[in-house]
Amino acid sequence: MSKVLLVHAKGGPPLGHVLSRTAARAEVHLLALSALPPAVADPARRLCASVVTPDDVTDAPDGTTGAVSDDAHPSDLVSLIVSRAEAVGADAVLTFSEYAVVAVAEACQALGLAGAGDAAALARDKRLMRRTWLRHGLPQPEFRPVATEADLHAAARELPGPLLLKAAWSAGSTAHQIIRSPHEASAAWARSRDVMAESAQLGYAELHVAEADADFVVEQIVTGTVADWFDEPGWGDYVSVEGVVADGTFHPVCLSGRMPTVEPFTERASITPALLAQDAQDRIVDLARRAVDALGLRDCGTHTEIKLGADGSMWLIETAARFGGAMTVPQIEEVFGLDLVGMLVDQLIGRPVEWPEQALTPERARGAAGSLVVLAVDGDGEAWHDRKVWDFPSVSADIPLSRGSELSVVAESSLADGSVVPVYDPAAGANTMAALCLLSAATPRTVLRDFEALVDALPQVLPAARPEEVPA
Repeated sequence: MSKVLLVHAKGGPPLGHVLSRTAARAEVHLLALSALPPAVADPARRLCASVVTPDDVTDAPDGTTGAVSDDAHPSDLVSLIVSRAEAVGADAVLTFSEYAVVAVAEACQALGLAGAGDAAALARDKRLMRRTWLRHGLPQPEFRPVATEADLHAAARELPGPLLLKAAWSAGSTAHQIIRSPHEASAAWARSRDVMAESAQLGYAELHVAEADADFVVEQIVTGTVADWFDEPGWGDYVSVEGVVADGTFHPVCLSGRMPTVEPFTERASITPALLAQDAQDRIVDLARRAVDALGLRDCGTHTEIKLGADGSMWLIETAARFGGAMTVPQIEEVFGLDLVGMLVDQLIGRPVEWPEQALTPERARGAAGSLVVLAVDGDGEAWHDRKVWDFPSVSADIPLSRGSELSVVAESSLADGSVVPVYDPAAGANTMAALCLLSAATPRTVLRDFEALVDALPQVLPAARPEEVPA
């Protein structure tokens, strides 16, 4: 039986989903670079032939002992992955976490195994990504790399505002700061750097590149529109193209729609499939193909976000060398019947895989599915008036949904019932989420409307936090 080393870190699809699909195709050896979610710890040990966690001591490449730890030096990570893969005789090494993509790609190259290739960093570092797309003449916001506060001030004078400051290696909309005038640059710089340091403490940080939290990019905020793309209001003005690169060839799988983001640009919900006309989907997929091809990836999942503008205009937001996070992969499996995790395992091992010839459309879908990030903000993006306690039984019992809709909570990505919902921090993005919910419904339109109802009702149905429960 083929053997797979699965490298786990924070982010990506739920680990439980990934493990079960991988174990159905191969013998799984798990290398966890961050703590296993409590809900997955026992299933992981049943499904895997071996499990190495941050608390476990392993044999280091030089024969001494070394531990997988959150403070391990980034330069050691590739050696750690290589040595573990060699120890278990892995036929493939893969990860679904943004923070481990580059390290796993480099390890695969050292081992002579299929992987994203030496271009993985281009799909991780937003500065390199934008420079690559600029050379290929692809549409994207005007941008400047930023390494110092002085760089940011210079960019704020040169670029037409408003601007968005991003950490070059961030994910989940963390450390985003809107700069509406040059005099806001210093405060934005300080806040973004603070958030990156806070994210690193939580484990949401690049694992391979030393001092990645010091790298930033600032870009012009382009104006999106919904009216020219969707037949009804309520959709966000951007979509993502889910796909895969197999033997260097890009295969689009489907498009995911969105609800509008919460300021600055925190994602609230993903809906599969996006409810777009065929010609619109074709144009979007064509841009995604050109974006992925420009990066030169080899064998990996892809997730390309595209901003939609007036009169058919589009701008590339970013491409990742991995599948979409949160519940994107389970949503695709539910709606289109494609086990992307298992298919990618087969691809990396060398088995034949029939990837879709074209992006699948809403007409091919069996219903619709969506994932909602629970944030302490209402439908207008305004903060809740008082602190609430997360309680999924109250949500499922007291919020009416459309006939046939089914709501569940993703336990490993959510706070335990009874936990106080964090105050939404625009700079921290998804770091301040309380829960992740999955909704299955008859149509994408139904998912959107049910999510709108959920967002409006949450502050009314969730219990109020008692003063002694609220963190100081």
